[in-house]
Amino acid sequence: MTRLLLSPPQCIAVGRCSSFGHLCAIALLSFLATGCQTFPRPQRTLAQQTLLEANCHPDGHPLPAKELAKVSLPPYVIEPPDILLIDALRVVPKPPFRIQSFDVLQVMVEGTLLDQPIRGLFAVEPGGMIDLGPAYGKVAVGNLSLNEAQDAVFRHLTRVLREPQVSLTLAEAAGQQQIAGEHLVGPDGTIQLGTYGSVHVTGLTLREAKSAIEAHLAAFLEAPLVSVDVYSYNSKVYYVITEGAGYGDNVARFPVTGNETVLDAIAGINGLSRLSSKEVWIARPAPSSMGCDQILPVDIEAIMKGGATATNYQLLPGDRVFIAQDHMVAFDSLVGRMTAPFERIFGFTLLGTSTVQQINRFPFGFNPNF
Repeated sequence: MTRLLLSPPQCIAVGRCSSFGHLCAIALLSFLATGCQTFPRPQRTLAQQTLLEANCHPDGHPLPAKELAKVSLPPYVIEPPDILLIDALRVVPKPPFRIQSFDVLQVMVEGTLLDQPIRGLFAVEPGGMIDLGPAYGKVAVGNLSLNEAQDAVFRHLTRVLREPQVSLTLAEAAGQQQIAGEHLVGPDGTIQLGTYGSVHVTGLTLREAKSAIEAHLAAFLEAPLVSVDVYSYNSKVYYVITEGAGYGDNVARFPVTGNETVLDAIAGINGLSRLSSKEVWIARPAPSSMGCDQILPVDIEAIMKGGATATNYQLLPGDRVFIAQDHMVAFDSLVGRMTAPFERIFGFTLLGTSTVQQINRFPFGFNPNF
């Protein structure tokens, strides 16, 4: 029988390797005994879910909207950082108004010469004059009120016409800032209107925001009229959360326009990854005072393979579409993290053993190329 003789350093190295091997085996067995823990889908008893639906849906319609049974969302509530499209349809300064240079006046006159009518917009020139045409000349209207300017035009035209009938109104005030374009809702919940100041619109619907803006402008303008619409829906979103099987979870944020379903959410992240399982659900939050949060399980295979619509729910603002990880991939990742430290320790040990053996074999000189 052949015996293996080991020098003392080799015995020590082997003893250490054996100890580390035992330690690794014990750690691995302990890990396997605990089982693989992943994030579980929240569960409620049937009684709890029934009571919850009764409290959250007193109108008797507890079923959430789905692909073929969608509902219209409630009136849009403005919040930061939405972008509003505002256009002032009527910007007339409050009286007493004095005509200034570059104002635009609308002048209509009856009883003019047949070949030279007076009907249209006339800009006030620097110096306060308006030009009514070659046959009528210029009229000084600068620093006059609208009634005074109308009388001045009438007196000027009586030199050429027998009985002119003059109508003069303000079409555009050059000194008044025009309100048009996109307006960002700031962190303080207001929009800026330039020289007219700011208006708080957070928490208001579009109709309420229109009234609030017109009421604010009424301090500067005569019977202002504005139109308000949403240019960019930035505050109402849903989230798609993909569990990463130990490689880091991903969260994607998408705007809600009122027509998205679970399938749209999956398409938005280019489908399920190799780390994901087919276990999908929607976590739908609610105000804490109501306690009406919902967990809606999704049969994603039936939706994608069979065209089923029963669980292809319509997404609402604040929804979390959660895609659970693949349990086997997660287990493999966890085993890798558990054994990686021992692999490094074994590597250091084997390197030390090899170095000791080389020193023992070549005590008078170490040859690394041997």
